Amino acid sequence: MKAIVQDRYGPPETLTLVDVDTPVPDPDEVLVRVEAAALNAYDWHAMRGDPRMARLALGRSRPRARIRGRDFAGRVEAVGAHVRQVRPGDAVFGDLGDANGAFAEYVCVPENLVAAKPANLTPQQAAALPLAGVTALMGLDAGRVGPGHRVLVNGASGGVGTLAVQLATVLGATVTAVCSTRNVDLVRSLGAEHVVDYTRDDFARDTRRYDVVFDLVGNRSLRALRRVLTPTGTLVLSGGGVYRGGSLLGPIGLIARGRLLAPFVRHRIVVLTAVPGRHHLDTLRAHAETGRLTPVIDRSYPLHEVPLAMRYLEGEHARAKVVITV
Repeated sequence: MKAIVQDRYGPPETLTLVDVDTPVPDPDEVLVRVEAAALNAYDWHAMRGDPRMARLALGRSRPRARIRGRDFAGRVEAVGAHVRQVRPGDAVFGDLGDANGAFAEYVCVPENLVAAKPANLTPQQAAALPLAGVTALMGLDAGRVGPGHRVLVNGASGGVGTLAVQLATVLGATVTAVCSTRNVDLVRSLGAEHVVDYTRDDFARDTRRYDVVFDLVGNRSLRALRRVLTPTGTLVLSGGGVYRGGSLLGPIGLIARGRLLAPFVRHRIVVLTAVPGRHHLDTLRAHAETGRLTPVIDRSYPLHEVPLAMRYLEGEHARAKVVITV
C-alpha cells in the first residue's frame, strides 16, 4: 500500500510517499480502507519534533511512528477475531492517537477508537472531526459550559476553534471568538455573537469578562488570559501554536506554568489532554447528524501532496481543517 512515511525529524520535505506492507489487524483491531484523513497541529509537532521537549514522548532521535497522521474516515475491510461491534463494509471514522498511521491507504485501529461515520457527512468532513472535535468537547466539558455562560475562544478560526464555537453555542453559551480579519464572517456564521479581530483589538484589554476562556493558541501569558475571567471563571489551556523555527518548550511552557499556578489562584486552570475514544466520537456523530455541528474545510489535497498540505498548515495560513483524500 502507499503511505506517507518519515524517518527523521524535519520540514515537510522529510515526508515521502512509499510502498509499505498493508497492516494485518490484531484480534481487537479493524482494518480500514482510508478514504480521507485530516491534518492537526499535532501532526506538524510530530513531524518537526517540536518543541524538542516533546521528543521524550515522540521519539528522542527520530519519530517512533513512521507513518504520519491521526484522523481518518473510511470503510472497514476486515476485523480481528475479538471484534464485535464493527463489521466489514461499515463506514467509520476515528483517531489513532499517538500511534499515527492515517496518511495511508489502509490503517489498523483498535475497535474502541472507531465509530460509525455521520451519515450526512462526506468522508472528508468526517475525517475533520475526531481529534479537533474531541478536544472541543473535552475543553467545553472541563469549563463546565452551560446555558447563559460567556465563553471566549482564542483561536476560533482553527480546526478546534470552529468546532468549539458551534458546540458552545449548542450548549447555550454566548460565544466571543478571537480571530483575524479574514475569518470574522466565518466565525459569526458558526454562531459567535461577538468577534475580536486580534489584528485591531486586544481581548485582554477589553472590559468583557468571561466564565470560560478556551485558549487554543498558546500565544498569551497566563496573566492576560486570567485578566478577562470572572472571579470564579475557568481557563482551559490547549494551545497548539505555530512553527516559528523550533523551540525547547513551545506551548508546553505555558501549560507547565498553568499547572504550577493552578493550586494558588482562585480561578480554575485546566490543562487539557484530548483522549480518543468511541464515546466522544458518538457524541460528535449525533451533533453532526442533527445539523448542530458542521466541519469547515479550508483545503483538500491528494495523498501524495501531504508535504504541501503540511507546509500550508504550519505556516499559520490555514483556517478550520485541511484534509487529505486518499
